[in-house]
Amino acid sequence: MKQFITFVRKEFKHVFRDRKTLLMLFGLPIVQIVLFGFALTNEIKNSKIVVLDYSKDNVTRAIIDEVEASQYFEIATETKNIQEVEAAFKSGKIKSAIIFPSNFGNDLLHLHKAQVQIIADGSDPNTATTLTNYLSSIIQGYQQQHLASPQSSPEARGNSMSFQIIPEMRMLYNPELKGAHNFVPGVMALVLMLVCVMMTSISIVREKELGTMEVLLVSPFKPLLVILSKAMPYLILSLVNLIVILLLSVFALGLPINGSVVLLFLVSTLYIITALSLGLLISTSTASQQTAMLLSLMGMLLPTMLFAGFMFPIENMPLPLQIISNVVPAKWFYIIVKSIMIKGLGIASIWKETLILFGMTMFLLALSLKKFNVRLA
Repeated sequence: MKQFITFVRKEFKHVFRDRKTLLMLFGLPIVQIVLFGFALTNEIKNSKIVVLDYSKDNVTRAIIDEVEASQYFEIATETKNIQEVEAAFKSGKIKSAIIFPSNFGNDLLHLHKAQVQIIADGSDPNTATTLTNYLSSIIQGYQQQHLASPQSSPEARGNSMSFQIIPEMRMLYNPELKGAHNFVPGVMALVLMLVCVMMTSISIVREKELGTMEVLLVSPFKPLLVILSKAMPYLILSLVNLIVILLLSVFALGLPINGSVVLLFLVSTLYIITALSLGLLISTSTASQQTAMLLSLMGMLLPTMLFAGFMFPIENMPLPLQIISNVVPAKWFYIIVKSIMIKGLGIASIWKETLILFGMTMFLLALSLKKFNVRLA
């Protein structure tokens, strides 16, 4: 028994001396709990909304105050015309809008019935449905509160139909609320990232394990050419993969490409190069294929799923997680694909996201080359 306790004590010492083991035991569960606890939520809070009020009476002002007072919405601005509303949707700054027609208060007072238009961005069907339900509930709550107030007549308090606000729903970009409009761009970002990173992450490591790195060292090739030659086959194969995904999306899932196909292909190529660059960085930083594969799979699967935005709304996450999401390439590519395929927008609307992807690519390539040079030395 004494020997057993001695061996157990020895193993404890080994565990506590190994920082990597301690990190896996305690750090990984803590990080996962924090990430999943804050990120995995379908509840929407503080969503940006635009208000267009043609009536400008006390009733519309009261409803707008109710919307603003709720935890679900934050009024971005109150526009003056429908063109400003459309521009706000195209820019991606808002997810919904509420429009009050002229004479809204007079219709409600004299006709006991009035319509209000609710517009939502249907490119994300789940979010659009949730936001329209929130707005409908707020309007219904105002209606019930008004009927129950002492100022309303006994007849009105007894008959809820004598005072009726009718919400008219409109879903932009996806009137039928098809799920493909949301998950196809997200799956594109996820699949291309994982395939490209995993395949390229083992390319240089394989040379080390097979013992052929010495051949590369004495070859007249420059390090940059070696890195590019490793990435080129996977670039071509990934482009073929991209074409297959787009063909399946259009002909099998019925998802139209409303924007420029050429622009979509070029930006997707840039995203593939970004993923390849990240894979090369992992490849130059690891010593075994198993480590490179695990690092690329676990290191990219969770961030892409959590922070791309197609599964969980990023704007609902705490500010630190929103900041972290900015370094995930899939987030920017997902925005680009939705803008081109679903909204039919051009380069004028996606230049910022494209420039960010380009900057990430240059940084990752430069870092990969630097690490490769260091290992050569």
